[in-house]
Amino acid sequence: MPTIQLNGESRQFDATITTLSALVSALDLGGKRIAIECNGEIVPRSLHASTPLNEGDALEIVVAVGGG
Repeated sequence: MPTIQLNGESRQFDATITTLSALVSALDLGGKRIAIECNGEIVPRSLHASTPLNEGDALEIVVAVGGG
């Protein structure tokens, strides 16, 4: 099981979670307005499916919340 840093916490995921889009689905964030930073770089949504997750990656995921 690969281990990554997700929002500052060490997390392990199933070996089938190999891309950012698979991680988004596993975290139940599909369809939500999110931003993902991987190792200090913002990853555009159009690249989530082709961006691999690697052991030790540091990810920050932010969910946009509306309100007024």
